[in-house]
Amino acid sequence: MNQSAAVFAAVFVALYVSHSVGDHWVQSSHQSLNKGRPGWVGRLADTRHVATLTLTKVALLLPVALLLDLRLSVPGIVVGLGVDAVSHWWADRRSTLAWLAKVTGKGEFYRLGAPRPGMGDNPHIGTGAYALDQSFHHLWLLIAALIIATV
Repeated sequence: MNQSAAVFAAVFVALYVSHSVGDHWVQSSHQSLNKGRPGWVGRLADTRHVATLTLTKVALLLPVALLLDLRLSVPGIVVGLGVDAVSHWWADRRSTLAWLAKVTGKGEFYRLGAPRPGMGDNPHIGTGAYALDQSFHHLWLLIAALIIATV
């Protein structure tokens, strides 16, 4: 394995783990419940979520880089985490990802497990929307890791 591949692998693992921690442990209930709401309430909740998520990624990536002696550039980290933050904010507005699912033929899967209107079904984490959300974030984590490892 060459040096670039090893750096990419270490960066990706750090981003993947910090994404999970930031998206599930650090994100507040208020942010989770409101980030998809229309208007400024939703935009601000989403912005706060992405800010804490990005800080979580920095807090885990930097020790990994120091302990493994990874040669990462400040511009690479800023651009990589910036691309990741923008993509995460966009997807977490919810209507945007629902639109993407619809235009790509995944609308039915997106709605899988969602509460039915007027039925009072209990929503749970095992929904198509959640699976597509996480998959979308993983794609952008890969892109961010490539940027961070190569810039």
